[in-house]
Amino acid sequence: MNITTGKTAAAIALLALIGFGTVACSAPAEPADPKADSSSAAPEEVEEVEEAPEPVDLSGEWKQTNSNDAESFQSATITADTIEIFWNAPDTKSLYWAGTIEVPADGSTSFVWDSVNDKTKTDTALLASGDDTKTFTFENGELSYEVTALGTTMTVRLAQE
Repeated sequence: MNITTGKTAAAIALLALIGFGTVACSAPAEPADPKADSSSAAPEEVEEVEEAPEPVDLSGEWKQTNSNDAESFQSATITADTIEIFWNAPDTKSLYWAGTIEVPADGSTSFVWDSVNDKTKTDTALLASGDDTKTFTFENGELSYEVTALGTTMTVRLAQE
């Protein structure tokens, strides 16, 4: 083998070693923290946060749906925490109930509560209930309660107008 051929072979061998070394050095290194390598980690699941349901809003005007007379019925005015119920007849409107409202904060769409009578309003009203409390039911968008007058008890049903 002549010197030129030997130098050429050595140069080729050296280039081959350098080439292997470059490839080996350019290979991606293993990350120190396996979680840091986003290509191999499973995608993180995004936890859905459910919003708390809003409490039912009973505020507004309500009218009796089961009256026997279209001109004589009960109606109610509800604010955030009070209810006032009236007897309605042609040309008259008389207070029947003034009390509290208790709407559950959990967003329930059916519930029952005992309203406490505001006697500062009902004590002077001739047709008002003298009861200390009255039980109300809210179900299927309807408000209901019992009324006793002249010895007769009936369930009044109101719908929001």
